[in-house]
Amino acid sequence: MFESLTGKLGEVFERLKRRGALSEADVSAAMREVRVALLEADVALPVVKDLLARVAVKAVGREVIQSVTPAQMVIKIVHDELVGALGGEAVPFNLAANPPAAVLVVGLQGSGKTTTTAKLAHRLAARERKKVLMASLDTRRPAAQEQLAVLGRQAEVATLPIVAGQDAVAIAKRAMDTGRREGYDVVMLDTAGRLHVDEELMDEAAAIEAAVSPVETLLVADAMTGQDAVNVATRFKERLKLTGIVLTRVDGDARGGAALSMRTITSCPIKFIGLGEKLDALEVFHPERIAGRILGMGDIVGLVERAAETVDRDSAERLAKKIQKQGLDLDDYSAQLAELTKMGGLSALLGMLPGVGKIQKGLETAGIDNKMIARQRAIISSMTPRERRDAKLLNASRKRRIAAGSGTKVEEINRLLKQFMEMNRAMKHMGKLGKRGLMRHGFPGLPPR
Repeated sequence: MFESLTGKLGEVFERLKRRGALSEADVSAAMREVRVALLEADVALPVVKDLLARVAVKAVGREVIQSVTPAQMVIKIVHDELVGALGGEAVPFNLAANPPAAVLVVGLQGSGKTTTTAKLAHRLAARERKKVLMASLDTRRPAAQEQLAVLGRQAEVATLPIVAGQDAVAIAKRAMDTGRREGYDVVMLDTAGRLHVDEELMDEAAAIEAAVSPVETLLVADAMTGQDAVNVATRFKERLKLTGIVLTRVDGDARGGAALSMRTITSCPIKFIGLGEKLDALEVFHPERIAGRILGMGDIVGLVERAAETVDRDSAERLAKKIQKQGLDLDDYSAQLAELTKMGGLSALLGMLPGVGKIQKGLETAGIDNKMIARQRAIISSMTPRERRDAKLLNASRKRRIAAGSGTKVEEINRLLKQFMEMNRAMKHMGKLGKRGLMRHGFPGLPPR
């Protein structure tokens, strides 16, 4: 998300940094470029005007122009205003109600509503140890209720049994009654969608809301639709007591205009963002972290949290002990590639590191991406257990056999082995240094601190 906007803003601020001292004309020219970048990222014009008007008041002040690092001051001002436009701070998910707490999920057909319902239920069950019941209120779309049941089995979350002939309000009431009788903490209600906003859709959603009095009414909107998503949110806000927005397909939206426009225009907080199809691909929306990503500052806190959620600590400790004794083998290397994939893949992790925009482009040009990780794991899978334990066995004939078995080329196998050998050397060296040695001498290949 935001790749296009991040790249363009990065170029603008890089030019400011090279100037050293700044005049008011320099700042004004930069703000005109920021305006164009925001509009090209599909941010709504009123939002752009309002944001840059606030930036301009602060950015041409004497404390900025006469600052020791005026460019950094301008960047900080833009960052702070972006945080404000995105909502200021994360708004917590509300479950403060006598159990079961009803959560109503609304949106257009195809926005990812049903998948988001399952993702949120999975999150509540796995992280907060809530007993969750999901219910599909979509009586029009064929197999909609069965789709939620399938997702429920994958997420290990209960779904309400299907009863033919009931309307949406009746299903909602039955779900809440079941929730009360069977001791559920949360009841997730997945409503029907339409291809566009119409009165029938809104009347049904309003009737369900009146029947169950939800503590959260979440609108699921597709970030890829840009300003259309903002218009949809505005229409739903007029009829329902929306408490939050979930933006889906954020990982596929390079512009990010919907996220920047949504809060300002609807006054409704973005609570979660969807970053893929997997059940754990749902993140809390943190305005400050998102603003940092937009400006190329990264999101180190988010990266650490993702690592803590996905990395098996016991496995990591066993691997560390093995490295100190004998080093990595190719099975270990493949396992580490799998961990990288679980954390969202190379591109997602690079986007959370500060100042890697240019490096990321270079890696993509060189073909170092998530597809490369999948190909390397395929190569390792085509080796015999003995070859994976001892890479020195891999002579020319074995490499040709492995290439044929994995659908790759011998050159790719050689490249993988080179990366593996370099990583192994670095890991062995770090293992010998220990924590104190690392702090004293620095990482291999880097100058001491």
